[in-house]
Amino acid sequence: MTGLVIRPARPDDAEAIHAALMGIGETVGETHKIKSTPEDIRRDGFGERPHFSTLIAEIDSEFAGMCLYFPIYSTWMGRSGAYVQDLFVDAKFRGLKIGEQLLRALARAVCDQGGAYIELAVDTGNHAAQRFYERIGITHRADDQVHRITGDAFFAFATRDNNKGI
Repeated sequence: MTGLVIRPARPDDAEAIHAALMGIGETVGETHKIKSTPEDIRRDGFGERPHFSTLIAEIDSEFAGMCLYFPIYSTWMGRSGAYVQDLFVDAKFRGLKIGEQLLRALARAVCDQGGAYIELAVDTGNHAAQRFYERIGITHRADDQVHRITGDAFFAFATRDNNKGI
């Protein structure tokens, strides 16, 4: 594809990354659940100890998409990988295989660092994304089920003292 550049994100990309997150939220009808801000993205994605990394896709210097991910490790495989938290392609650039190119760039980087896999979760109602991932070979695993604790339940769990009598 002519004019496509995939590069690591910079702190000045925080607003575009956040706008992409809002675009994902809009796609699945859940923008009300997005609490992060561009400042959160800037603080937590850059600096001395970033919590995540992002690849930015540009066409002729215009933001076209992004892939936000972080390192993971499989104790069963004994190998590292990357967890894709968010993948977004701007509507203007869909159909140009930018999402696939972002994931391939990530896969190459993971491989170059000795890693062996990419993992991600897809919203159960996002059938277009599910078809996209299946089409490019990232398949659903029936043997895994995501469990999560968040919000008040998380904070209550974290602060509950269960060590009485030990």
